[in-house]
Amino acid sequence: MAPPPRLRPMRAEDVDECERLCADAFLAADLAGTPRGAPEPARRSPERSARWVARTAAFLATDPAGCVVAEDDDGLVGFATSVVRGRLWLLATFAVRPDRQGGGVGARLLAAAERAGRAAGCDRAMLSASDDPRALRRYWAAGFALHGQRLLVGEVDRAALPATSGLRDGTPADRELCDVLATQRRGAGHGPDHDALAAQGDLVVDVRGEGFAYATPSGPALVASRDEATARRLLWECLARTDGEAEVGHVTGANPWAVDVALTARLSLRHEGWLGVRGLDAPRLYLHHGALL
Repeated sequence: MAPPPRLRPMRAEDVDECERLCADAFLAADLAGTPRGAPEPARRSPERSARWVARTAAFLATDPAGCVVAEDDDGLVGFATSVVRGRLWLLATFAVRPDRQGGGVGARLLAAAERAGRAAGCDRAMLSASDDPRALRRYWAAGFALHGQRLLVGEVDRAALPATSGLRDGTPADRELCDVLATQRRGAGHGPDHDALAAQGDLVVDVRGEGFAYATPSGPALVASRDEATARRLLWECLARTDGEAEVGHVTGANPWAVDVALTARLSLRHEGWLGVRGLDAPRLYLHHGALL
């Protein structure tokens, strides 16, 4: 029998190969879950791949202890990237090459990445997962409570958009306020991850300091608020800024207000993925980012 893959710290020169491995693994999972006769899922766009590479390079720069790869003589077999923000450990991305899944590589990678969180004294954790049953069983065995996520997608009914007020464009000077709000919602701020969020969308801030969002051309990348009225206004503003098809993703059962807003905007509702939490409840008044959480 061939020896098991070796685990080692991720290096900067691994990032491009990790992106290709991740894209292949997620595409394989999407294909497996596609009903017969339905259109096949598309590969990542070059723009999305470039964002993935930049984000992962940033994870490696800020949190090298939480980034690990598995390799054999033929190259990379899998990897995991994770970061520590305050007392919160976040699993950012986790993938195993499709032809090597089911052999225990994933469990070893997850355990290696989690050691960084334990070493930092983290008592809570979050991750965003696909519907892959093997990965979900692994997260469940690691103590994560799994909450179904809704995705709302479609063309925004512009006639349904209300007038919004009390919001302004944010600046880097607002990041400290944003981290206070995020800490109230999920137990930790975003710290250096604001750079990646700002590269993806515009920061929108409530003038009273009650909430913030990152608005992209396709919808919200993240929303956090102290109260529901502000959360609704921020989400409406994100939808008003969309260009073409809009997406409101990562909506758990803790945030029915977001479903209400998106359905009022005439978007369609479906299930997509899971939020895993350990040591905390699914955050309320908070729509998390898929990788930055």
